[in-house]
Amino acid sequence: MPICVYLEHLTLKHPVKSLTVLWSFLSIFLLSLLPLKVMATEINTGWLTDPRHPPVSLRFMLTGEMDLQAKTVEGLLEVQLDGDWKTYWRSPGEGGVAPTMDWSQSENLTGVEWHWPVPGRYEFLGVETLGYKERVVFPLTLHLDNMQDPAWFLGTLTMPSCTNICVLNDYELSLTFQPDQLDLSEQALHLYNQGISQVPKPSNTVEVMGAFWDQAKETAIFQMSRPQGWKNPDVFVDGSRDELKNFIFDTPNIQVNGDTITASFKVTNWLEPIDLHNRALPLVITDQNLATELQATLGNEPLKGHQDKGLLTIIIIALLGGLILNIMPCVLPVLGMKLSSVIAAQGLEKRQIRHQFMASAGGIVVSFWLLALFLIALKLSGQALGWGVQFQSPWFIGMMALVTALFAANMMGLFEIRLSSNTTTWVATRGDSSYSGHFVQGMFATLLATPCSAPFLGTAVAFALGADYLVLFLVFTALAIGMATPWLLIAGFPQLASVLPKPGRWMNTVKSLFGLMMLATSLWLLSLMTNFIGIPVTLVIGIIFISTLLWRLGRIKGSRSVAITLAFLCFASAAGLLFSFNSGRLSTSSTAEINWQPLETESIATAVEQGNTVFVDITADWCITCKANKVGVLQKEPVYSQLQSDDLITMQGDWTRPSEYVTEFLQSYGRFGVPFNIVYGPGAPDGIELPVILTSEAVIKVIEQARGSAQ
Repeated sequence: MPICVYLEHLTLKHPVKSLTVLWSFLSIFLLSLLPLKVMATEINTGWLTDPRHPPVSLRFMLTGEMDLQAKTVEGLLEVQLDGDWKTYWRSPGEGGVAPTMDWSQSENLTGVEWHWPVPGRYEFLGVETLGYKERVVFPLTLHLDNMQDPAWFLGTLTMPSCTNICVLNDYELSLTFQPDQLDLSEQALHLYNQGISQVPKPSNTVEVMGAFWDQAKETAIFQMSRPQGWKNPDVFVDGSRDELKNFIFDTPNIQVNGDTITASFKVTNWLEPIDLHNRALPLVITDQNLATELQATLGNEPLKGHQDKGLLTIIIIALLGGLILNIMPCVLPVLGMKLSSVIAAQGLEKRQIRHQFMASAGGIVVSFWLLALFLIALKLSGQALGWGVQFQSPWFIGMMALVTALFAANMMGLFEIRLSSNTTTWVATRGDSSYSGHFVQGMFATLLATPCSAPFLGTAVAFALGADYLVLFLVFTALAIGMATPWLLIAGFPQLASVLPKPGRWMNTVKSLFGLMMLATSLWLLSLMTNFIGIPVTLVIGIIFISTLLWRLGRIKGSRSVAITLAFLCFASAAGLLFSFNSGRLSTSSTAEINWQPLETESIATAVEQGNTVFVDITADWCITCKANKVGVLQKEPVYSQLQSDDLITMQGDWTRPSEYVTEFLQSYGRFGVPFNIVYGPGAPDGIELPVILTSEAVIKVIEQARGSAQ
């Protein structure tokens, strides 16, 4: 319609709005008189902030892209969120509200199509929500009635934002523009492309193999396949449809088996009976370089081996992982205490032997249960999960160093705890004088075992930390039973203790030897404190500790004290080497230290595009297996020369202290502990993961594959 007729019509219907439109037409006319360069000015609302809630700011922009035939114009909504504030996906999960927009007062606008990037998962106090933190770009497609007439976008955006509280704010968005005369905005196009790259797209590489509604367990189960295989998949159910809005889909339990994944969702609904049989559910499936949407209809045919088999396999792996912990270096010092208890079992009744070993097994089981409860508490609070995270605390390390030192001094005979005669008689009449000690030994062995990793252990822990609370508890119980198996074996067959050597004077020598092993553990734990309190303060503590022991040794007479003194001096000399080893200043080869760059996940893809290979090492100073990999493989030939190549970039993520950045990188690959090594390159842009325990052959082979020089 002619402009004058349009203005007359608008004046009669909306007298206030007509003034705004008149000013918009006048602005367009004046701008048309300016040079073309000025006409390229961006069309946007500018940054909008509610002064009552400054953590959220946003702006609406037009990119200048248009389709005259489809009558569409592309725009975007950019949202900035400070700190821990987040907003939500179209299906916000168990808590939260999705953003909404009322654009009904707009002119020459028939619809607004909102494109949603893939959300993240956020958990707080056991409630999971789906949404976005820090910054998110929502691409928008505006559908117009006429591309030749001026358009006025007038919308009220209701934007939710939450931390431990939730706030709803309304923002008035207003833009006027001439649709068929828009100029492209490079900045807006760049932001639009960023946002649209995160939006799920159709893909013919993912196929739904089956979908099953388990009415008895109120669980929806989906099976999808992908020829390229899976790295770290995630599956979301889009519950934004009206018929699904009252349903809550819990965090899925996802199992990967080759090129097939099985995702199981526990479903709840407080308002109506749950029956999703024959319902078509919209799904969003994500993985590295994949974000796609599809639909799956839940049938009544159970899927083959979807969960029970996977859980049973993990339980077996956990049992083996726990058993292997008994021979890992972290636990070896505690073997002295165990051996002492075995020797002391000579001459005891079978009932007493059984009870003592049951006490040790009970200590191991209780420790794993406490670790499971600790990790569940972290999970409920939304904190980072990981195997060995307690070694990121200086208080825990300090406590363990003190306890190991006391155990060492006791085993070396430097002090004894003497009870009164009445107390000794009371305890002796009950026949359990050592049960508590055996229980503590079991707990202590478990706590010292956490810095060690084994292939079975890492698989079981990763599965447990990614599953629900019941499965986590079951897997940790299996780990405990695996580690306690030797003690349960002796408890079941007490006669096995009779095959051990008879007690004698040699026992004192053995106890002193294992005491020195425990002392070495204490010095190693003390060296870890340098990461928190610095080397000078740690050395002062070490000197006080050594002086106290030497003073106590000086009060012991006889040749035995001389032997202990000489042995202790050897260990004290080794302490300096241990500090150097832990600080990374000691190398077992004549080559220099590897030039590690800090982990920067954003630059990995760029480096690979330039033809480089990237070797990533996630490590921690308290991780014994990490040290073994470094000294035994990474700093030795032929791996060292490969890592020094001009086309190879070495990146390292340090998990010694809590690091959300490193934790997110680990968990993106389904890992919850260190060590973790992965190699990227032209032949493997998505990366090739290395085994937990490295070998030179495995590292060289993976580097060659990543370079593309091996098939």
